[in-house]
Amino acid sequence: MNLVLMGLPGAGKGTQAERIVEQYGIPHISTGDMFRAAMKEGTELGLQAKSFMDKGELVPDEVTIGIVRDRLSKEDCQKGFLLDGFPRTVPQADALENLLVDLNKKIDFVINITVDMSILMERLTGRRICKECGSTYHLVFNPPTKEGVCDRCGGELYQRADDNAETVQNRLDVNIKQQEPLLTFYETKGYLRTIDGQQDIQKVFADIEQLLGGLA
Repeated sequence: MNLVLMGLPGAGKGTQAERIVEQYGIPHISTGDMFRAAMKEGTELGLQAKSFMDKGELVPDEVTIGIVRDRLSKEDCQKGFLLDGFPRTVPQADALENLLVDLNKKIDFVINITVDMSILMERLTGRRICKECGSTYHLVFNPPTKEGVCDRCGGELYQRADDNAETVQNRLDVNIKQQEPLLTFYETKGYLRTIDGQQDIQKVFADIEQLLGGLA
């Protein structure tokens, strides 16, 4: 099964990706992992990507696509893959379609995990971290026994700057603007399937299993 996983920050993509990989034995391929592997291996494309990243610039699509092609050509992708974080744009999605044709593969489903904005905000702004030992808590899902105090070492808990409401809202807005054309593209192609990410984690995965049942 060849899958693309989509969803806004806080939708639970990481949790579900782990379960999909464990259940179906396909590799979880993220853009960051691909870049790091290509750079570590010292491939020509990896070195090109590094030159852009070292300057703080975006890696051009042709380099990214080349790295994706190399990764999807590897032995562990013969029975399928789970792409996460790629494609990010419609031109990248078009290029992915073309390279999959070359590899005699096709996308089976694009799984979009959806969660209401208010719940995403609650999930993303609730994180608290201990200044002393670095332990992580969540005000809703994993609260400390005593408010503002680390259970492990008694240190003070704080909210990271990128977890405050204004920053989180901005990050979500940027992601929504980026994803909307891509969702339309895949809906037109007939690949898009929507999963309700507001349910219990087990139920979310059960819905994904039901969707993938015909492919396994």
